[in-house]
Amino acid sequence: MPLYRLEGHAPEIDPAAMVMDEATLIGKVHLEREVTVWPGAVLRGDNEPISVGEGSNLQDGCVVHTDPGHPVVIGRQVTVGHLAMLHGCRIGDGVLVGMNATLLNDAEIGDHCIIGAGALITSGKKFPPRSLIVGAPAKVVRELTDDEVQSALENSRTYVQKIDTYRSLERVDPASS
Repeated sequence: MPLYRLEGHAPEIDPAAMVMDEATLIGKVHLEREVTVWPGAVLRGDNEPISVGEGSNLQDGCVVHTDPGHPVVIGRQVTVGHLAMLHGCRIGDGVLVGMNATLLNDAEIGDHCIIGAGALITSGKKFPPRSLIVGAPAKVVRELTDDEVQSALENSRTYVQKIDTYRSLERVDPASS
C-alpha cells in the first residue's frame, strides 16, 4: 500500500486496521482499530490531520482531504460509501455516508445519521443526530427509526468481519492464472 511521509508526518495505522494495497495514505492520517480502507481510496492529510475512528470503513474510490484549519474527523463505526468525498468535515459515530456524497469544509454530521447517495453537504452545514439527509444541497427529511440506526451500524460491522478474509488475499499473475 502506498504510505507517504510528508513534512515529517507519516500515516499511523493500528495493527488491527486493514488498508488495501491500492489505497493511498499521505501525511497526518490516523486509523484506529478495525478501520478498513478499500481499493482506490485516497486519504491526504497534507494540510491538517485526518482521524478515522474504530470500526469505520472507507470504501473504494473515496477521497478524504483537508484544508488549512479544516481537519477531517470520522467517528466510530462509520461507513463511507464508494466514491464519496469528505473535505474538512466532522462525522459522528454510526453514520452511513452514501455513495458519491460530498461533504465540504466545516460540515458537521451528528451521530447515527444516514446521508443519501449523491448528497451535497455544503460548507458549514450542521445536521443533528439521527437525521436522514438527502439532496443537493442536502437537507433533513426526517428522523431515523431505531431499525435504520441499527442497520447502519450493522453495515459497518460487515466490513470489520471482512478483515481476516482480505488479509489472505493473493495477487494473481494473469499469465499464470
